[in-house]
Amino acid sequence: MGSMSESVAVRCPVCRREHLYVAPSYPCACGAPVLPPLDPHARATAVSHRSWEDDWVTVVCAACGRKGEWPHPELGCPCGTVLRIPVTTGGAAERVAPAARRAFQPVTIRTARDAVTAAALYLRWLGYRDIRRADQRPPNGIGIAARGLLAQVDPTVRPASLRDVECLWLTAMTESASCVYFSLAGYATEARAVADSLGVPLFVLDLTGTPQPVNSLADELDSTGT
Repeated sequence: MGSMSESVAVRCPVCRREHLYVAPSYPCACGAPVLPPLDPHARATAVSHRSWEDDWVTVVCAACGRKGEWPHPELGCPCGTVLRIPVTTGGAAERVAPAARRAFQPVTIRTARDAVTAAALYLRWLGYRDIRRADQRPPNGIGIAARGLLAQVDPTVRPASLRDVECLWLTAMTESASCVYFSLAGYATEARAVADSLGVPLFVLDLTGTPQPVNSLADELDSTGT
């Protein structure tokens, strides 16, 4: 594999159409591109239900050895079926030279799941590891966690409130973790004020999937990473 995208022939089990699927690459925290290891000999399966475990796949970066969870490759067939592309277990990209941290590569946000994926990819770009679904479900939005961090992703069209930010901060305090908030619709004035006083970085997710810092704490995190 390496920095070149891998492609496999994929046949939809429902309508029997055949597609050529090109694997996306994701930026590791070290800057090297990471590709999910596609299995050309296994058949794609239709996605009938979703779970956190099925939606993510473990990939090792050969440049630095980091093991991370990345979105499981999927393809939408014109017949309406979502196909899960099989991957090999334990695979890694070919070794490439370590590089400086590259520009963040966003994913377009069309659904709530896309918003979570965008936030998870951004946290990984910042250097956080072991990203997973949070143990506790927040009052609003979706919680994700990394080592030493709790994040909340709010994909609704309602600006995040003071209570939303306070609840995230309190939950993070009980877990001895720092926290960060991602919102699609921005923040109420009171929420921004309390976030500054509690030390919570705030980001707005634009529809390109790029987190935009809202306060100085987010600016600093965006600049320096973990």
